Amino acid sequence: MPKIKLGQRPQSFKRVVKFKMLDGAEASIEVSYKYRTRTEFGAFIDEIAAAAKAERPEGDDFSVAAIWEKIGSGNADYIMQAVDGWNLDEEFTRENVQQLADELPAAVIAIIDSYRDAITQGRLGN
Repeated sequence: MPKIKLGQRPQSFKRVVKFKMLDGAEASIEVSYKYRTRTEFGAFIDEIAAAAKAERPEGDDFSVAAIWEKIGSGNADYIMQAVDGWNLDEEFTRENVQQLADELPAAVIAIIDSYRDAITQGRLGN
């Protein structure tokens, strides 16, 4: 068992994130997350919330497609700030994260949830 030594924080940590595919099969992606302390994570979430609030559309125009586009874009922004790589054949780019959010939303939610759980609770798994 490793000895705990405070103040020696890692740059990143890896997790295998599991999620359900559209057909119900289980899939996984190994993700390398950027390390943050709980306090730093709180500031990160504050920044994400402030950015989302600032980007709220004004007016009465309602479009479900625009809402889903905005959610996918917001998820991609979050992941680009929380993750520094993955084990997919596709390169880890914002465009590919956006495509993942559009094609497999369960994967993106699992990546976001896994990061939150790891930082705030130190839990393994989903």
